[in-house]
Amino acid sequence: MKKRALISVSDKSGVIEFASELRALGFEIISTGGTKRLLRDSGVEVIGVEDVTGFPEILEGRVKTLHPFIHGGLLAKRGEESHLEQMKEQGIEGIDLVCVNLYPFQQTISKPNVEADEAIENIDIGGPTMLRAAAKNHQYVTVVVDHLDYEDVLAELKVNGVVPHEKRRKLAAKVFRHTAAYDAYIAEYMTELAGEENPERLTRTFELKQTLRYGENPHQEASFYRSALGSDFSIAMARQLHGKELSYNNISDANAALQIVKEFDGPAAVAVKHMNPCGVGVGETILEAYEKAYEADSTSIFGGIVALNRQVDEATARLLHEIFLEIVIAPAFSDEAFEILSGKKNIRLMTVPFDSLKKTERRLTSVEGGLLVQADDTHTLEQADVRVVTKRQPTEEEWDALKLGWKVVKHVKSNAIVVTDDQMTLGVGAGQMNRVGAAKIALEQAGERAKGASLASDAFFPMGDTVETAAAAGITAIIQPGGSIRDEESIKKADEHGIAMVFTGVRHFKH
Repeated sequence: MKKRALISVSDKSGVIEFASELRALGFEIISTGGTKRLLRDSGVEVIGVEDVTGFPEILEGRVKTLHPFIHGGLLAKRGEESHLEQMKEQGIEGIDLVCVNLYPFQQTISKPNVEADEAIENIDIGGPTMLRAAAKNHQYVTVVVDHLDYEDVLAELKVNGVVPHEKRRKLAAKVFRHTAAYDAYIAEYMTELAGEENPERLTRTFELKQTLRYGENPHQEASFYRSALGSDFSIAMARQLHGKELSYNNISDANAALQIVKEFDGPAAVAVKHMNPCGVGVGETILEAYEKAYEADSTSIFGGIVALNRQVDEATARLLHEIFLEIVIAPAFSDEAFEILSGKKNIRLMTVPFDSLKKTERRLTSVEGGLLVQADDTHTLEQADVRVVTKRQPTEEEWDALKLGWKVVKHVKSNAIVVTDDQMTLGVGAGQMNRVGAAKIALEQAGERAKGASLASDAFFPMGDTVETAAAAGITAIIQPGGSIRDEESIKKADEHGIAMVFTGVRHFKH
């Protein structure tokens, strides 16, 4: 019995060899457009789709396979007599194998400054229709959407003469995942193009980056997926140069470190443990910045993740090498720095393109049975309605410290308090159930360094006790959102102790 395969691919990897092997196995090959020309030029005997349909390709190739002679051949139930009779009456021949992949829509919209007309022209219509038809009828039709499956399909055909039903079903499931992802790219692009901010349905797709050894704990299974249309400045797109495989917790912490370090324009270093910064430093050089981040909390940084926003040089690498770190992530490593750090077998050395960090994304957070979606918290102090509400104005040095604290505190789990000077964090109080509790933790960590330092709070003070606690530790300047019905109590306490206090009008809750 004659067998037919329809081959029409945009990604032509391995297609000549695949088609040649199918011909050797007795398949007639139907093809279209560029695939047809490539196969004929390579010596593979091909039937044009127009020879099957009796109708030419029209509308610049937009219509070529949308025809009953194609879709009847794909969708007919070979085990049902009425279908076979209708095929015979209409002169339709069955198609036993479909090999199709789609116009490169994802690659097209990923290009800088792509025009809408070009993107829309790369929305495939006939390809998904053929794939879905073949996948629906996988009881009789083998459908291949990925060139990585060519070898396996050929092996089955050579040994068994057919692809087993279980394998056909797996290939069909892969097709529906593929077309669903393809439609999700289009939906996301068109939704953005149309300016829809809260569509009635959210369609996103993610690609498997790696299967993880385990999740937060060894008894939990986990995988890492990346957004195909996401920012290049991300842990999902980071390039790992050295070290063992990332764990679930490594990925979470590295993401947190990147989100903090991108706040800074000048040289900055961030150390993270358990999703919170344990040390942040700035300086004239990346070496100075790292020295400050280490000095901020030389105990907690051990076993942590360090993110730096400048190339790691030899001097910085020597200091990083002195302690155990899980990950160092930076724009680049000098040859000398890489040689030093890669001497440790397990440390992960990673790079991300810091010149791509300006793109913002919407934050997706899973909850039981649903998803929370919000814009990233990209609000800066320059955008805030900053007011000095006390009698005393901050000094220039205090302003620098307040700005540093405000950049860091928005990345600390609420309730959050951060104590800083103008170059580094001195104490971090994270995730407490009350604000004065967070302040006590941060101030205790700062110790004597709190005298003359500044304090940042992610949200307003519900009463004056936090200011009282800060004053007792020697804090001289405070930055907070304001907005409590008891703001006057906090302002009065600050004035009593000579503390300069700034209201921003913006809170930075992080749950």
